[in-house]
Amino acid sequence: MKLTKDKIIANYTKPYIIAELGSNHNGDMEIARNLISEAKRAGADCVKFQSWSKDSIFAKEKYKDNYFIADDYRDRTDYTLEEIVEAYSISEDELLEMKSFADEVGIDCSSTPFNESEADFLVEKLKSPFIKVASMDLNNYPFLEYLANKNLPMIVSTGLSELYEIDKAIKTIESTGNRQISILHCVSTYPPVDADVNLNNIKTLMNTYPDYPIGFSDHTIGIEIPLASVALGASILEKHFTLDKNMEGWDHKVSANSEELELIVKGSQRIVDALGSYRVTATESDEKKSEFRRSIVLKEGIKKGESITRENLDFKRPGKGIKPEYIDFIIGLKVNKDLEDDHVLTREDF
Repeated sequence: MKLTKDKIIANYTKPYIIAELGSNHNGDMEIARNLISEAKRAGADCVKFQSWSKDSIFAKEKYKDNYFIADDYRDRTDYTLEEIVEAYSISEDELLEMKSFADEVGIDCSSTPFNESEADFLVEKLKSPFIKVASMDLNNYPFLEYLANKNLPMIVSTGLSELYEIDKAIKTIESTGNRQISILHCVSTYPPVDADVNLNNIKTLMNTYPDYPIGFSDHTIGIEIPLASVALGASILEKHFTLDKNMEGWDHKVSANSEELELIVKGSQRIVDALGSYRVTATESDEKKSEFRRSIVLKEGIKKGESITRENLDFKRPGKGIKPEYIDFIIGLKVNKDLEDDHVLTREDF
């Protein structure tokens, strides 16, 4: 899939790495700038915000219930759900400001829309290179159709969904004629236990949708599991990113910090380089082969005119002499000179 004019994503290539900022800026644009700078320094390809506002993410009854789904916030009394949602949101003007800063830094910038007007803004004003669909909207088929008609590349997360729901979502997008689709395996638990990650789903999605790049939106702790997804061929890797895991806010604890993101970026490149070819062939030099392999050698000295017996022979480095595979051809041959023990046999000895 062509993500931008100069960036094409495909399975088993270096993944397009998205530093998911989400609400980790905590509504503070100075923190947002630092996040963008650090993501660029760590080697990420893109920073992504979330465009929700208090009016686009929850209905009023949710605010009346004042129910926080995150355990760390459930019993808070110092602010309401509505207050924290409003405080951690990012405005259109702020997004434009951050996009301008990202352009200066030299990193792609996008955001996830949560309603149609937010999508319009991202496409028409922010000039986002792609549209990211949050897991919660995978079964929001009218919204998917609206987004697909923007005719931009779409990156679709699949958390919360069964395979039949994913399939219906993909068919909904395809029905508009938009086939610029990437699909991210995702588990929408923050964080999931390892046994629930099911990275093999990446292979399932590759087999089910061979025409589309498959990636991984990660909510695990640490770097091991996202790197494992790269070894499975993930073409896009989305990882929450923070300056400080202990900062006040929703997603900091499950986010990568600067050092971890840098390790993920560098590790991804090494993994892709190391995956290499499916063709089995030796890559070592002839000199290396000669040094490591064995030759046929004499166990004991032998006089000119005597015949070689199996009991005479052993196999030792270096491999510059007669190869062990030719032992049957030299048994019974007579030597043309006196030879010492441990002598590496060559054709000139017969």
